[in-house]
Amino acid sequence: MKKKIAILGSTGSIGKITLDIVNENKKNFDVQLLTTNKNIKEIVKQSKTFKVKHLIVTSKPHYEILKKKLNKNIKIYNNFLELDKIFKSKIDYVMSSITGIAGLEPTLNLIKYSKSIGIANKESIICAWNLIKKELKLHRTKFIPIDSEHFSIYSLNNGFNISSIEKIYITASGGPFLNYTKKKIININPSLAIKHPTWKMGKKISIDSATLINKVFEVIEAQRIFNLKKKFFKILIHPKSYLHSIIKYTNGTTKLLIHDTTMKIPIFNYICKDIHRRFETKKINLEVLNNLELKEPDLNQFPILKILNKIPNNLSLFETVVISANDELVDNFLKGHIKYNKINKLLFKIINLKEFKKYKYQKPKNSKQIIKLNKYVRLKTLNHCIE
Repeated sequence: MKKKIAILGSTGSIGKITLDIVNENKKNFDVQLLTTNKNIKEIVKQSKTFKVKHLIVTSKPHYEILKKKLNKNIKIYNNFLELDKIFKSKIDYVMSSITGIAGLEPTLNLIKYSKSIGIANKESIICAWNLIKKELKLHRTKFIPIDSEHFSIYSLNNGFNISSIEKIYITASGGPFLNYTKKKIININPSLAIKHPTWKMGKKISIDSATLINKVFEVIEAQRIFNLKKKFFKILIHPKSYLHSIIKYTNGTTKLLIHDTTMKIPIFNYICKDIHRRFETKKINLEVLNNLELKEPDLNQFPILKILNKIPNNLSLFETVVISANDELVDNFLKGHIKYNKINKLLFKIINLKEFKKYKYQKPKNSKQIIKLNKYVRLKTLNHCIE
């Protein structure tokens, strides 16, 4: 029997990779739902390739355009409020890969309809893990982290009790400007910043990888998923991006996980685990393995890592403040409104504002509270960008 799957954000990079894997294993999968914000050209192409009868387009203008064009055999929706019409019983997999805070409510909504959910949307986990966990428990849905670092930690710790962990090392490539001087960094433009040295990624996450805020987010994400305090985590620079995580255990053993720089591997291991397919990969790269070049990050070069000291150990609304401010700053850098070196400076300035300190002591109550705060922080940040 074919495995039923829904892909949230099917026109983004993770969504496309997921569909590539499905395409290679077509006889094993039945794609039930695809979603996009406004990339209607791509989602129509996908729906034809995989014979998908249900689409969600969240941009109202693009929804209206597509609604007029589609044949009656395909149902199109403008939001995630009519999922009961799509799913008559639990499906096997959901891939949640809508980027940003926009992915939060769809993720929460889909949990009840699936036996398992793979979440590649780190913002949802960082800002609302308590809400996600509640839904997972309520609907008995299995959760799998898809980010390469978190998937590797999850895989390495299989069969181990979390209390046996002494230290978890998360690696970072250091981005395209690892060997740049402070003077050289001032003149960086968006076209340079989006050229990640080892991964093929979207523009936003490429900038986050360059500043290393992405590693701050990954540590917070790992904290939430594995229920560990910040002291258990350490970031290491690893320019080759071959080694994804190291776990040191209290029994004297240390485990590490390596794989090629492709998100296809964690996604394949999520959706193809039960169909016994072989993943065709390259041979182990002994040259890289013999020279991993691991080193601790320089805080003078990557001051953004100091933000970790400001994040509470327990989940709070302050994480929404940090993510929202960073999202707006990166957006303004990509549009050419601020310089690259201003991202760090303005981010510290925004999150240190007196009005945001109270959120360190407030736990998220619902998704609407997070979305409202996100909009407010982004507006506040935009005002600082245009001063």
